[in-house]
Amino acid sequence: MFDIVALGELLIDFTKHGISPSGMRLFEQNPGGAPANMAIAATKLGLQTAFIGKVGADMHGDFLKEVLQQQNVDVSGLIQDPDTFTTLAFVDLKENGERVFSFARKPGADTQLRAEELNHSLLEHTKLFHFGSLSLTNEPCRQATYEAISLAKRAGAIISYDPNYRSSLWESEEKAIQEMKAPLSHVDILKISDEETKLLTGYEEPELAAKALLEQGIQIVVVTLGGNGAFLQTKESSCQIAGFPTTVVDTTGAGDSFWGGFTSQLLKLGKPLTDITFEELCNCVTFANAVASICVTRRGAIPALPTLEEVLQKLND
Repeated sequence: MFDIVALGELLIDFTKHGISPSGMRLFEQNPGGAPANMAIAATKLGLQTAFIGKVGADMHGDFLKEVLQQQNVDVSGLIQDPDTFTTLAFVDLKENGERVFSFARKPGADTQLRAEELNHSLLEHTKLFHFGSLSLTNEPCRQATYEAISLAKRAGAIISYDPNYRSSLWESEEKAIQEMKAPLSHVDILKISDEETKLLTGYEEPELAAKALLEQGIQIVVVTLGGNGAFLQTKESSCQIAGFPTTVVDTTGAGDSFWGGFTSQLLKLGKPLTDITFEELCNCVTFANAVASICVTRRGAIPALPTLEEVLQKLND
């Protein structure tokens, strides 16, 4: 039995990293992809995780598979496809650590995962199944994602969703809104950033957005607020939980690390969602804030993810 099985994109983030002696921009090869980042974050915090997805049978795919293995993530659901190239994302960092993306994904291997290629055993033996919205941008991966949700839900798993919006990967904003909202009725717990609240709900305010999402049947909604922490909403109560002051170097993977931290603590409670108290959920958010505050002080996504010991030290400072 796995704690978390994540499905979605596993790709290379080529992050701007200085200028060469000849005056050319340099890019650093970093492993990334939101669901993979989240799975590794949870693994480093003590959980057993697995990843389902597709990369190319190329140098980048080999590298990414090796990274997952090195991080103790089960790769029995990862496929290397000789017919498509591993997805690449080129990331330019602004002075405040925020990012601008340019994707090489036409198509990328991550979009080519087919429903018949899913590892059913993983999906039927996990406490929590996590997915994001990038696997909903194209077929056949969109159908594969819904099949995975169905299999995991029938087996009793908690369904977790992070609607991670990347405008350049959608044919239009209207199409993005349609497809990103479509799985909400299947979801138990959801993380959304303050940049995506209006997109999915029509409300910019975290509280109004979270309440609208609860009406879709979701039990726990967390809206991340960058340096201001996160807003937690359940049917019973809500609160904003402050983040940890930190010097931001790179925000890549911050939300994924946050959700890996939150879900790790949620699962360690060992209770059904309906039995978890609001105070316990607040503690999960505080822990997640600590995880993210460490992640943003380092470059890259996966290389920046903290260990459990680092997080506990942060909480005790």
